[in-house]
Amino acid sequence: MANFQKGDKKIINAWAMYDWANSVYSLVITVAVFPIYYNAITTTKDDAGNVTSDLVSFFGMEFINTELLSYVISASFFVMVILSPILSAMADYTGRQKFFMRMFCYIGSFSCMYLFFFTPETFEAGMIAFALASIGFTGSIVFYNSYLPVIAEPEDHDRISAKGFSLGYAGSVLLLVFNLVMIQKPELFGITDSALPARISFLSVGIWWFVFAHIPFHYLPSNVFKKEAKGNILLKGYQELGKVFRQLKGLPRLRNFIFAFFFYSMGVQTVIYLASSYGTKELGIETTFLIISILAIQLVAIAGALFFSRSSAKIGNIPSLMLACTIWGLICIVGYFVASKWQFLGMAAAVGFVMGGIQALSRSTYAKMLPKTEDTATFFSFYDITEKLATSSGTLVFGYLIFLTGSMRASILPLIIFFILGLFFLTLVKRIIAKEVIRGM
Repeated sequence: MANFQKGDKKIINAWAMYDWANSVYSLVITVAVFPIYYNAITTTKDDAGNVTSDLVSFFGMEFINTELLSYVISASFFVMVILSPILSAMADYTGRQKFFMRMFCYIGSFSCMYLFFFTPETFEAGMIAFALASIGFTGSIVFYNSYLPVIAEPEDHDRISAKGFSLGYAGSVLLLVFNLVMIQKPELFGITDSALPARISFLSVGIWWFVFAHIPFHYLPSNVFKKEAKGNILLKGYQELGKVFRQLKGLPRLRNFIFAFFFYSMGVQTVIYLASSYGTKELGIETTFLIISILAIQLVAIAGALFFSRSSAKIGNIPSLMLACTIWGLICIVGYFVASKWQFLGMAAAVGFVMGGIQALSRSTYAKMLPKTEDTATFFSFYDITEKLATSSGTLVFGYLIFLTGSMRASILPLIIFFILGLFFLTLVKRIIAKEVIRGM
């Protein structure tokens, strides 16, 4: 855009629409329909409905189905940990943030469309497509997040970040409701194959993501700082991340926040990615009730994102994040003892409330703490790498605990440790801020 102005409402609204576009992946693929479909095609039951096998073969190796799912999620995030520094450097040093955001969007959306062909006969290819969809989603988020400090003033970050998440939750609920009707009433659509509605859901996610993403692609500015490529860009990514890492020594608030974000994200992302599998496998919750519970999560998450946005304005970002971490820790304790679908629904509502709040507030808090810089993609690459490492580590640990114990329930309680560590580092941030205020008086 030739006449770019920071704070332009049209650009900000277009930016927030990418949450509307890609959040259907988070809900339908990550949380709702895919985990249920995956468990259905990887579990063998007898005539009485009792599970006789939950083992799967993946390129000749045998895994418990939920264990493999954890490992594939972990691997996809680890790939992005390796790629992000290179890509963010290319964005920062060539001004091509939007190009890379678009590229990963296409990888993710087309991989979701390919999941339409995911059956027991195409299991390995389907799991690769699932991993590529995850890579596309997380890759595009690096460049999407990096636009926030470019298009908006710091005092607006909380509100705009929450707006994006709220739009994402609203859009994803709309598509999931459509998919739910199709799954429960396939005859209304002339469908006789019971597995087809879920696969059509995956196709709808890819189409929705691809189509609505072109709103931000049209309005977001390109190369705002008029940069030109210089030097070895492939190496610069890692060099710049090293520079950011060294800068953290002189930025104690940001350094401790990154540690806090890493630890509590290990817990948050693991719960988000594996909650549906827990409801299906450990509690035996039927598909309809489970998806309704997930819908409840999304609706409550809208209120949660707005609540924590207002909370940050009244008591501050760090105390609000500490409140969210405390609630997450309590959820893990409650989750271990959940024994019925109604208890699961109550827990799901609590997850939804803090899920939206902690994600939106983390993004805006980080943006506020950044030093003045034009290299926003590099700083947000560091942020996203932290989240990806957290997700990869959390799901890897969870998968290994399933391998050791054979139970998802027994793997829940250790997640509390992640939130306790997150709270510890948030307390350090709070103390640093208090000292800075006293010095400034």
